[in-house]
Amino acid sequence: MESWNDTRISEFALLGFSEEPELQPFLFGLFLSMYLITVCGNLLIILAVSSDSHLHTPMYFFLANLSFADICFTSTTIPKMLVNIQTQKKTITYESCITQMYFFILLAGLDNFLLTVMAYDRFVAICHPLHYTVTMNPQLCSLLLLVSWIMSALHSLLQTLMVLRLSFCREMEIPHFFCELHQMIQLACSDTFLNNMVLYFAALLLAGAPLAGILYSYSKIVSSILGISSAQGKYKAFSTCASHLSVVSLFYCTSLGVYLSSAAPQSSHASAVASVMYTVVTPMLNPFIYSLRNADIKGALSVFFRGKP
Repeated sequence: MESWNDTRISEFALLGFSEEPELQPFLFGLFLSMYLITVCGNLLIILAVSSDSHLHTPMYFFLANLSFADICFTSTTIPKMLVNIQTQKKTITYESCITQMYFFILLAGLDNFLLTVMAYDRFVAICHPLHYTVTMNPQLCSLLLLVSWIMSALHSLLQTLMVLRLSFCREMEIPHFFCELHQMIQLACSDTFLNNMVLYFAALLLAGAPLAGILYSYSKIVSSILGISSAQGKYKAFSTCASHLSVVSLFYCTSLGVYLSSAAPQSSHASAVASVMYTVVTPMLNPFIYSLRNADIKGALSVFFRGKP
């Protein structure tokens, strides 16, 4: 079987969700609406945090960066899919596919690390409140953000370089709406044993370790909350981390669902549908989760738009 890796001539075909012409306007309208809601919602979070000095705290600093990461994360896949639907072309060049995959892995990893850092922030705030200001100082917050970016970038670079070593066959149809790493590896003609080992080891290390840290943080948080005598104190302590816990559950449950569905045979379409949950739905819901029950965010937005609380 002929194979090649000539980036000047090779291209992939993104099959998307459906090839039925009557469904294309519906899919275009649905994903355009979800994308606009995601971008606008997360931009509002960034504006609220940056415009209100009362929100210049570690928790909201990380929240604003999570919103920025979510905007970029969704923008790596949805605009290209919308263009493909509108132009009725499913092709993506080799270079664009590799670039999309690199930024997708980077931003997915960044989301993962930011959620872990936010769990640590809540752990310090609730379990060690007297030391919170000293521990979560601006230097440490900046360092945690920088480390998150570096770890995500290095992991993404490793996975991308592993894909670049592969050879691809003439039949290069990706049963997905973006260049997903697992689908790319499955498409290769050359030996993918090393790629699969790196993929699963990185998933175990870079997803398992942060998840373990989040679970540990919340086990300590729950223990501290149960030790509070007053019901009002318990409610106040829990309300400060309820939004983050909801986002963490949504992110990890949908991600786990995607990889379980991709592991099953004959599940490419199911995997693509499941991927929508953590690539589009989760970033779209995050602003609502963080703002609907958060008086600080709602107050900051009220001041920003109306000039009064």
